[in-house]
Amino acid sequence: MIDKPLLAAVVALLTFSLMMSYSLSTYTVLHFHYSDFHFFIRQSIAVFIALMTMITISKMDPDRWFVPISMVLFVTFFLLLIAMQFLPSTLVKAVGGAKRWIHLGPISIAPVEFFKIGFVFFLSWSLARKFQSKNMKSFAEELKAFSPYIALFLIAVVLIAIFQKDLGQVVVLGGTLVVLFLLVGSSYKFFLTLVAGAFGAFVALIFAAPHRVARIKSWWSTVQDNILSLLPFEGVQNLRVDAAKEPYQISNSLNAIHNGGYFGQGLGNGQFKLGYLSEVHTDFILAGITEEFGFLGLALVSFAILFIIYRIFKIAAKVEDPIYYLFSVGIGLLIAFAFVLNSYGISGITPIKGIAVPFLSYGGSHILAAGLAIGMVLMISKKVPRDAEGRML
Repeated sequence: MIDKPLLAAVVALLTFSLMMSYSLSTYTVLHFHYSDFHFFIRQSIAVFIALMTMITISKMDPDRWFVPISMVLFVTFFLLLIAMQFLPSTLVKAVGGAKRWIHLGPISIAPVEFFKIGFVFFLSWSLARKFQSKNMKSFAEELKAFSPYIALFLIAVVLIAIFQKDLGQVVVLGGTLVVLFLLVGSSYKFFLTLVAGAFGAFVALIFAAPHRVARIKSWWSTVQDNILSLLPFEGVQNLRVDAAKEPYQISNSLNAIHNGGYFGQGLGNGQFKLGYLSEVHTDFILAGITEEFGFLGLALVSFAILFIIYRIFKIAAKVEDPIYYLFSVGIGLLIAFAFVLNSYGISGITPIKGIAVPFLSYGGSHILAAGLAIGMVLMISKKVPRDAEGRML
């Protein structure tokens, strides 16, 4: 029996995403002279295919199909991430020097969305086999054991953060990687070393790209007073930068959130979606939802996503196979990190990463990948021991 509460929560959010893709795309539709239902129809197709994929995969036998499907995902989209750097411009168009999409006629595919699922599978499959009975006693032994996975991640960093200029996805994958390392037995010393190394690499990637440096400076100028006022040391005042104009995306995002109040302006009545807030149906969908449905609407959406994460972690805790356990935890972490990065970004707490809100943002690849991931978790949920009434033991 699949986990019905998880399925219901995902279906509810996907259905809500259809409504918001229609409501929040008003300005874009008018500006580009699209049909009123341009984004709604495309999102509907993606949601329908995602639901059919999710249900189909959930009905499969995990002992037979889980590894083959996941391995195909990992190998196929890892190779695509490499190959798309060499594909002709008719298939892969560079936008700002970044190649993120493969265009096949009217269809565009973002391989990184599917690669994330394959990456989590490969880690789960390999770590469970390698560390099931391995007892590492020294830091050197840990470094030797985990180095192949770190090397794979560094390749992913080059392909995603450097070639595609998508640092947000790397942060999500890196966070998932170090948590899975901890779960399979790495020491806290090794874990903290990885976190420190990841932070250093993150800073290096920022300074390697001028647009990221400008974005960090712009963000820091808006939060420096609040942060530095908490620190009593005179030396930290040297960290101040000249005040810059607040980024218009953040300014309008915060204004949209404030305009929503507790109960919102009502469906379709948002003002900041009318050309003031760019990408409101994609990266800034949470701001658009808050303006139209208020704090109450945002709270309900957040609760739904947290409930999905909770159900995934509960499945992971109950399933006996270590591969299924690690994979489920990994998928839950992908969703959690993406939601936190997006919500923190649109509220100005951290710089904007341009990462989709799970199950809500407009975008076919993101929706299809989410359907695949949840379908595989639902497939795994059939292996969870249950009582006579179908409840998890």
